[in-house]
Amino acid sequence: MDLAGHIAIISGSPGSGKTTVAEALAHLPGSAKAHIHSDDFWGNIKHGHIPPWLPESDAQNRMVMQIAADVSGHYARHDYLAVLDGVVRPFWLPAFLALDLPVHYLVLRPSLEEAVARCTSRGGDSLTDAAVVTDLHGQFADLGDYQRHVIDTIGLDRAGTLSRVISALESGAYRLE
Repeated sequence: MDLAGHIAIISGSPGSGKTTVAEALAHLPGSAKAHIHSDDFWGNIKHGHIPPWLPESDAQNRMVMQIAADVSGHYARHDYLAVLDGVVRPFWLPAFLALDLPVHYLVLRPSLEEAVARCTSRGGDSLTDAAVVTDLHGQFADLGDYQRHVIDTIGLDRAGTLSRVISALESGAYRLE
């Protein structure tokens, strides 16, 4: 797969497999690739951090998405496939489209049960609150004009999800206009 100079946004709710797939995708042979983990940008905020799922975090979230877009664009302009994973909602896409680079938007959609089970089994600083995961999963239930960017991953393992993502990227059908 040669998508040098492109940005691939791997999105979905927490527990959808975004980071796992993005990491695996970035290690595939072919053109140079960089994995950008958007959670790191929120984690860089040490004082004044607002949990990104709270309504009052809107300005912070838009800033973080602009940073993620800028970093992704920098990699893409240096002929990398920039693979960004994160809970990237459609209303944040203008920051990526403004880069005037090819951008692919893929939304992984597992079942709610799968997403909650994955999140609640994690440790450390990961999001494990089932109510928050449920709410965020619901925010990806109806994407309106972006519904065609959804990849159904219900019941798929890592390899199956990665295979669907590769096929989606190669098809060009998930590229934003």
